[in-house]
Amino acid sequence: MARQPIVTENAPSAIGAYSQAVKCGPTVYISGQIPLDPKTMEVVSDDPRAQVEQVFKNLQAVCEAAGGSFSDVVKLTVYLPDLAHFPIVNEVMAAHFDEPYPARAAIGVASLPKNVAVEVEGVMHIES
Repeated sequence: MARQPIVTENAPSAIGAYSQAVKCGPTVYISGQIPLDPKTMEVVSDDPRAQVEQVFKNLQAVCEAAGGSFSDVVKLTVYLPDLAHFPIVNEVMAAHFDEPYPARAAIGVASLPKNVAVEVEGVMHIES
């Protein structure tokens, strides 16, 4: 199967050797999104809630660029240096997703790029 890179100006550009997402057949692998404003490429705020909100805005932009939406997301992985922020992730996620929710894992990590409070990656399944 051919791999198709997904690119959008509505989400932060890659800050390394990776694509924002890659579509292979009906599956889209969405790279980890951190809370960068796509226009300035700066962290949106020091506030964890604002960071989580921006991450989901960035994820949504990549989903749309791939031809899908949050209803097509089947798996999310959340990375948090401080697991005390996990309830914020739950609240924001519940505002953006309808049941049945995607499968999810939350992983505590030592640090993230640009010292942000959250990073989220995902897998989406869409029909071609």
